Formats: sequence, C-alpha cells, structure tokens
Amino acid sequence: MKNEIIFNLLKVHQRIENACKASGRNPDDVQLLLATKTVPAAKIRIAIEAGETLIGENKMQELRDKNDILGRLPIERHFIGHLQTNKVKDVLKYASCIQSLDRLSLADELHKQLVHQKRKLDVFVQVNTSYEESKFGLAPENVLNFIHTLKDYETLNIKGLMTIGLLDVEKEKMRPSLRLLKTIRDEIYAAKIDSVTDLKLSMGMSQDLEMAIEEGSNMVRIGTSIFGNRFLGKEIWNENLAE
Repeated sequence: MKNEIIFNLLKVHQRIENACKASGRNPDDVQLLLATKTVPAAKIRIAIEAGETLIGENKMQELRDKNDILGRLPIERHFIGHLQTNKVKDVLKYASCIQSLDRLSLADELHKQLVHQKRKLDVFVQVNTSYEESKFGLAPENVLNFIHTLKDYETLNIKGLMTIGLLDVEKEKMRPSLRLLKTIRDEIYAAKIDSVTDLKLSMGMSQDLEMAIEEGSNMVRIGTSIFGNRFLGKEIWNENLAE
C-alpha cells in the first residue's frame, strides 16, 4: 500500500509538471490538494510522510474522526464539500480554509462564529460553472455581486474561486466550464474591489487536471489517481462523491 501511494504521488506530480511545461507555466504556481473523502487516516499519513502538506475533506465527521492521527501533523486542512450552517462551528475546529462558500447564510454563520473566536478564515467562493443541478455553487452571473457583498465580512479572507468542471463527457466539452472560472476572476479584477486581489483558482481533478492547469488552475484536487477508486465504480460526478 505504501509503495503504491508513493508511486501514484510521483505520477501525479509528473502530470502536473508536464501540464505546466506544456502551458508555459511555473509548476510552483500549482498546488496539489489531496482529496481524501473516505480515505483512511493511515493512508493519508503515508502521503504526508512522503511530503504532502495540503488535504481536503468533504465531511465534518471525517475531519473530526481523522483528527487523532492527523491533527498534530504539519499539514493544512481545507473543507471542500457542501457545508451546512449547523456544521460550521464543528468544521472550524479543524479546517483552515473553506472552499465551498456559496451563499450569504453560510457567510453569516461563519462570520458569527469567527467573531466569537476572534479570528479570521480563508475562503474560496464555489461556482457552478457547468450549471448542473447535481452540484452546489453560485451561478456564474451571480459571483461578482456576491464578492461585492462578501468583502464587507472582515473575518473572511477571500482567497479564490473553486469549481467542479463538467465531467464524463468528451474532453473538449469539459473545457468551457473550466475556462469560465478564469473569466469570472478576470471580471472580479476588472471591478477593482477593495482587498480582493490575487485570487487562486481551485479546479481540476484526476480526470481533467491537465486541462484545468491549461485554463489557469492554481490548485488541483486529486483523490482517485493517488488513493484509487473509493466509490465502487461510480464515475458520474455529484456532490456526494466529491473529489
């Protein structure tokens, strides 16, 4: 198991490097986030001991349950799944960044808890660039107004945009949903919103990481290519199988 995970990590890093080279980008501009939904903490620890420092969980229960093994390791943990407002207080115990901020009610609850804790939190705004009902996230046309409102929450550091591209279709049909995220970021920059600068793009998974990097991704979220298929052959994307 250990050798397989390490070998898979090497392959993924090579894919990232090759994609950056083909796109004329610096590999240092693209982070690898380990998507670890349903992955046992012991397997995640192998990857961490191999040098990985960034993981993403989709469920509060997994953040909590894996904390005994992972909590003291030198890693950063992001929450990348749909976050219910009644789980915010618990998620904040473990996550240093929320990548799935997609509505004001969630921003309100995060702000409330963070004010109480006297701290700030990094957030990514989730965008449903493929307009699929199976996915959460803001409609692309609503993102700019959302950012304008979000900038007034002084506890939230707006660090980027996140999307899940259109999957399980012909390759080139995936590209518009990835390219759109960069277009939205350009629109935000053009609006010159105070304190909203240097936004990262979190997009790209095992199936489409090369294309995501071509379209400007700064963070790819990889699970299957490292830990194997954990979903019993289910390949069609939905938010309950997030990776």
